[in-house]
Amino acid sequence: MKKVVKVNGMNCNHCEMHVQDAIEELDGVLVVKADHNTGTVEIECNKEVPDDKIKAAVEEAGYEFAQ
Repeated sequence: MKKVVKVNGMNCNHCEMHVQDAIEELDGVLVVKADHNTGTVEIECNKEVPDDKIKAAVEEAGYEFAQ
């Protein structure tokens, strides 16, 4: 299962790493690929991960969940 979310506030590779690390800690998440150029984060999961959990992880890392 794959989903793509929008995240505002990522400006560099370091920002991408912060977002990736935060989302990777969620149960069911296998792979995370953030791209600060497009403001998107691709998430591969082995089960459904609710958007509210992703939003909380993104915001805890200091970024804005835009989707």
